[in-house]
Amino acid sequence: MNLLVGALSVGLLLSLLTLGVFLTYRVLNRLDLTTDGSFGLGAAVAAMLLANGVHPVTATVIATIAGWLAGAATGVVHTAFGVDTLLGGILVSTALYSVQLYVMHGGDVSLAAADTLPGLAERMWTALGGPAQVTLFGTSVSAGNIAALVLFVVFVLGSMFLMERFLRTDLGLAVRATGDNPQMARALGVDVGFMVTLGLVMANGLIALSGALFAQYQGFANVQMGLGIVVVGLACLIVGEALVGRSGPARQVTGVLIGTIVFRLLVAAALRAGLDANALKLVTAVFVLIALVLPRALGRALRPSPRPPVAA
Repeated sequence: MNLLVGALSVGLLLSLLTLGVFLTYRVLNRLDLTTDGSFGLGAAVAAMLLANGVHPVTATVIATIAGWLAGAATGVVHTAFGVDTLLGGILVSTALYSVQLYVMHGGDVSLAAADTLPGLAERMWTALGGPAQVTLFGTSVSAGNIAALVLFVVFVLGSMFLMERFLRTDLGLAVRATGDNPQMARALGVDVGFMVTLGLVMANGLIALSGALFAQYQGFANVQMGLGIVVVGLACLIVGEALVGRSGPARQVTGVLIGTIVFRLLVAAALRAGLDANALKLVTAVFVLIALVLPRALGRALRPSPRPPVAA
């Protein structure tokens, strides 16, 4: 049961990452590789601030702002210098690897002795009279795990509600129009460069927030944490779209949450069944490749062949 609660907690944390990937990949119709750097940057900034005694809320907010700046850097590289967002994201993410090393003064930061948001949630749980142990399906789960799970639910549901409402505003519709048809959006007077930059800023802020919370939940930050994390986000997004669909912002945002949790439960089940943890990223990459290629292959295979012309 502790494995289930842990998988749910990590799934909730990574749903913020998937929400950022959804904003760039589906709404803006661009693959942003700043994701890897932003996730690690959020973890590094939050970890260093917490290790130096900064309040967990303040540290998490500053880590989110760092993600905004990372997204803004990619946006500026794209709009000011005309570099494609894919290449711009690679450049910024590469630079952020060195930034993380400078921020953490090395490759690792331990949060074992630091005050974190999950620890704060546990103290609030105790102050409100919550039990020290909760029994779920016959298994005892500690108050710390339950409090952290409740905290992550609040973060995730709040972020997803705000995202769904934003996509229905005039500004959100302009961002969606930019992703659907940039030429048409430009003809209607939309500042396409600004909308792309805004989407990158919002997405990388969510991704850095996910990294900051993930580091606090794990109890450490490592410079390798963000490597390949964009593939995880894509895998979760694809699972959600397969389960929920893509019609409308509400369904898409709901699919982000459901897909991430289901994916993490599948990962937990695979590890429990004996999958080598070293092969996890390989299996994830293969899964994403199959999910991207298979629909097109099936479409070509099921497409009726053209009939030969009838002789006169």
